[in-house]
Amino acid sequence: MAMQCGLLGRKLGHSYSPAIHAQLGDYGYALYEKEPEELEDFLLRGEFHGLNVTIPYKKAVVPYCAALSETAQLLQSVNTLVRRPDGSLYGANTDYDGFAYLLRRSGVDVAGKKALILGSGGASVTVCAVLKKLGAQPVVISRSSENNYENLSRHKDAQLLVNTTPVGMYPHNGAAAVDLTLFPHLAAVYDLIYNPARTALLLQAESLGIPAFDGLAMLVAQARRSSELFQDTSIGEDVLLSIQHSLRSQMQNIVLIGMPGCGKSTVAAQLGAMLGREVWDSDTLVEETAHKSIPEIFAAEGEAGFRCRETEALTQLGKRSGIILATGGGCVTQPENYALLRQNGVLVWLQRPVETLPTEGRPLSAPQNLQALYQQRKPLYARFAHCTIENCHTPADTAQAVKEAFYEICRH
Repeated sequence: MAMQCGLLGRKLGHSYSPAIHAQLGDYGYALYEKEPEELEDFLLRGEFHGLNVTIPYKKAVVPYCAALSETAQLLQSVNTLVRRPDGSLYGANTDYDGFAYLLRRSGVDVAGKKALILGSGGASVTVCAVLKKLGAQPVVISRSSENNYENLSRHKDAQLLVNTTPVGMYPHNGAAAVDLTLFPHLAAVYDLIYNPARTALLLQAESLGIPAFDGLAMLVAQARRSSELFQDTSIGEDVLLSIQHSLRSQMQNIVLIGMPGCGKSTVAAQLGAMLGREVWDSDTLVEETAHKSIPEIFAAEGEAGFRCRETEALTQLGKRSGIILATGGGCVTQPENYALLRQNGVLVWLQRPVETLPTEGRPLSAPQNLQALYQQRKPLYARFAHCTIENCHTPADTAQAVKEAFYEICRH
């Protein structure tokens, strides 16, 4: 009988842990949502071999452990439990291993650098411990401490920044705890959030040319270490990298941009069938919410009214994960749409010769204006896009080319 493991928390919602552990070993992995009053009975009598522990029980489980790892003892925080042969519990903190791996993979030498840690919860304590061990100088920023969000100017010499707060996490996408322009000497920004893949903090870092790293590598690395403890074995880093690539491709959206009539909706449908993913069309969502066709919206509200409705649709769709999204041809004219699409998406620019583009039913695509419209939008498409695919063959051929480009981008 395969051993049973799982994730213990109070409100778990959607978790990537089962998908990760399915690739780490041959054991069952369930989600255990328990209220505080249920915790003791579950820990003492629950039928499990190993558990990952998340909010709010990382400290609450410590008294039930007969032994702790050195790191768990230091931090008084446990995120991994193993049932020993005598029935007692061993507690470890593999978040420490996960963040250490994230730092190592980022390639940034943290020794001697001042690091701002946003948040003062359990993840913050772990991050500080790792940074201190590696010779960095962590400073914790929290709402009620001496170093808080009102006096950030005293830390403008910070060279590293780590967000351990939930600010910007799905479904509250778009929020950021700080403005990175306050810190002109940053060498790297780390955000432990992994949904969305690129928080507002990371997108700002990207725009400023600062190396930026999300929390997926930490999530997978701590799971690997937990699995090693569950199975009393060693798991190579090649497996870890394979899981990261697999998860990244599952979580990312494929977003198609390009001129009206370039085939985005048709190719999106092909991709959806090919990959077994949901397909969404931002123009369709605009029409459904407005209860009008796009020409009717333009007639009643003008282009400005339509663009406002389009951004509202992209705000909703950009939060999704693992979908195929066909966008309107002019979405690139609104700079704010870039972050909405980029947060979870790989943006693919579909190109087709301008003279072959259809114009009927497209308010801005009158034949006499089409070439000028393309020249106006061309640099905007180039700024948004991660790659360009020519749509001059069959929809199936183009979809295959998009698929290959997408997986290549996810690998890197």
